[in-house]
Amino acid sequence: MRRVVLAAALAAMICQQAPGQARAVLRVCADPNNLPYSNRDGEGFENRIAALLARDRHASLEYTWWPQRRGFVRNTLNAGACDVVIGMPSGADLVRTTSPYYRSSYVFVSQQQRGLRLASLDDPQLRTLRIGVQMIGDDGINSPPAQALAKRRIVGRVVGYPVYGDYARPKPLAPIVDAVDRGEVDAAIVWGPQAGYFAKSTKHPLTLSPITPDHDGPALPFAFDVAMAVRRKDTALAQELEAFVRRRQKEIDVILSEYGVPRMKGA
Repeated sequence: MRRVVLAAALAAMICQQAPGQARAVLRVCADPNNLPYSNRDGEGFENRIAALLARDRHASLEYTWWPQRRGFVRNTLNAGACDVVIGMPSGADLVRTTSPYYRSSYVFVSQQQRGLRLASLDDPQLRTLRIGVQMIGDDGINSPPAQALAKRRIVGRVVGYPVYGDYARPKPLAPIVDAVDRGEVDAAIVWGPQAGYFAKSTKHPLTLSPITPDHDGPALPFAFDVAMAVRRKDTALAQELEAFVRRRQKEIDVILSEYGVPRMKGA
């Protein structure tokens, strides 16, 4: 009789746990072809951080895939298709962001053997070099370095590369760094995480140096904080993510280091 009671109790516990386990899913919104951040094969550092978050929450990981450009938040997070964006500029519109878990900047990229030692946009060398720059995004706005060079009338030898790259390629963001490696441009100005990642696999050793100072007047920053994002109403989830970042920041830092992400101290 006692065995029957114990068996019944165990069966009841299993039945009670099963629904909870079924709900333990981390639903992440991500780009399927956007290395070094994410891709369908889970090769990006945001994929790695998402997997760490899922393990921390004892949850399975599910993705909603959408190109991370105009309409991304509307069609994924705010459409209710998923719940978390792993990488989003801190304080971005339309979402609630956590405290940042890293800060990076645009960097100069050049072949180490050239010894250019670029750091400032006011360096006179920039007027004589072919400079690769990430140009207009799908919002019609030029990247901060492109705006800063135009302000200085450094345009004649600038070579533009699309901010989002050629999406038909497996690594759309690689061409600007590849151009430095091949010598097609003398140097390039590239967003740090992309520069650091693609520089790890070039034929020639590359030098990466952050633009200094990290802003060109109050309206044109070159360094940005990156955070996680949820829907504005999802206060409890945002608090969970805040706690996760505080608790696992060292492990997140290890992942970022493995991908060559240049990081700066907070503003």
